[in-house]
Amino acid sequence: MSNDNERLWDGRFAEATDAFVEAFTASVSFDQQLAQFDIEGSIAHATMLGRCGIIAEDTATAIVDGLRGIGADIAAGNFVWSQHLEDVHMNIEAALTDRIGEQGKALHTGRSRNDQVATDVRMYLRHHVDQILSQVTHLQQGLLQLASQHVHTIMPGFTHLQVAQPVVFGHHLMAWYEMLSRDKERLVDCRKRVNVLPLGAAALAGTSFPIDRLLVAELLHFDRVAENSLDAVSDRDFAIEFSSAASLIMMHLSRWSEELILWASPQFGFVNLPDRYCTGSSIMPQKKNPDVPELVRGKSARVFGGLITLLTLMKGQPLAYNKDNQEDKEPLIDIIRTLEDTLTAFGDMIPNIEANPEAMRSAAAKGFATATDLADYLVRKGCAFRDAHHRVGRLVALAESRKVDLSELSLEDFQRESPEIESDVYQSLTLEGSVAARNHLGGTAPETVQAAIERAQRQSP
Repeated sequence: MSNDNERLWDGRFAEATDAFVEAFTASVSFDQQLAQFDIEGSIAHATMLGRCGIIAEDTATAIVDGLRGIGADIAAGNFVWSQHLEDVHMNIEAALTDRIGEQGKALHTGRSRNDQVATDVRMYLRHHVDQILSQVTHLQQGLLQLASQHVHTIMPGFTHLQVAQPVVFGHHLMAWYEMLSRDKERLVDCRKRVNVLPLGAAALAGTSFPIDRLLVAELLHFDRVAENSLDAVSDRDFAIEFSSAASLIMMHLSRWSEELILWASPQFGFVNLPDRYCTGSSIMPQKKNPDVPELVRGKSARVFGGLITLLTLMKGQPLAYNKDNQEDKEPLIDIIRTLEDTLTAFGDMIPNIEANPEAMRSAAAKGFATATDLADYLVRKGCAFRDAHHRVGRLVALAESRKVDLSELSLEDFQRESPEIESDVYQSLTLEGSVAARNHLGGTAPETVQAAIERAQRQSP
């Protein structure tokens, strides 16, 4: 570029920037990812300047045409980035002046890099929020597909990782679905606060030029404009809020990963993960390692760390803009990339999981999973629940001492503990009877689970 040795602010300084400082303060190595949005924002800004008569219409047209050409060069990989020009904004503006001459210098009228970068980051994040929402929806559809295949597949439900009560596998999967539904709600709500236009705040106090911020907001599809110039250029709470929502999604996916890792082990044998999401061992030929779920479990820490980085970055900053804010992009970009990669992996892996109903049922038959059903049976016979709980506890101890299930105790065994028990007790001790009894909204009865899946399918875009 012909003006590669000249920066906007060079006139103030009597000596050149130290080479190390130049490299230390440059951000173009990572903020060039904002280029598409920087060009879109600059086109809208130039269009507004022309319509408001702040710059000549032919100058605005030349700027817009020049920016589109630069955008095409960047998209084609033909743009040369310069560290000397610090950031994505100055690189593009210098290229514009190179391309169209002195008219290009009019682009920066009425704005600062402070409101420019805040706008770019919001546009970049808005784009990725929309993409992530689409990925979450795709993952939910995969869950519904898998859950609909396992409405009658009985597995143990756990508390404290101990067998608690029988549930159907479809019900367990729908719990994951509900987590994602809340995640989507948070992202949709977060997007409202992302989609606020800072451009026009300039460096911190606004501009003396008669700009039309509402026109720029309309051109860039922002819902509204930021109403305080100091706040507009300096806060990154929208990025922190997104990172919090992203952390919750990763926390959920990490929990799923933990379950998948356990379930895929021979000790459980509940599921078989697709081979393409697993790897082998360099020494043990029999191994099939669930590397993708393990990495997702690990990558959640990376996203959490990005959230803490952004919170820590902002906590000590006075108004308005400070150079510290340059450090917001790398963790935000990494959070987005990590989350999108994770959702891509899960979006294909989840619907292609193979369940092992026999292993699930066998595990549900252990651990006295129907003990609560026996207590409920006694309550229906007139026994207070606390008394019923105590009696069933003694019957569990008896069965455990004999190394049998509750359903294998004799009627005489039951009646010695609780005379009101009759032969119909055995209906309450079957796995099918246990899940079928929970036939209410939110319960694990197959027909209830099927209804939940159908509701979700109707609501899914």
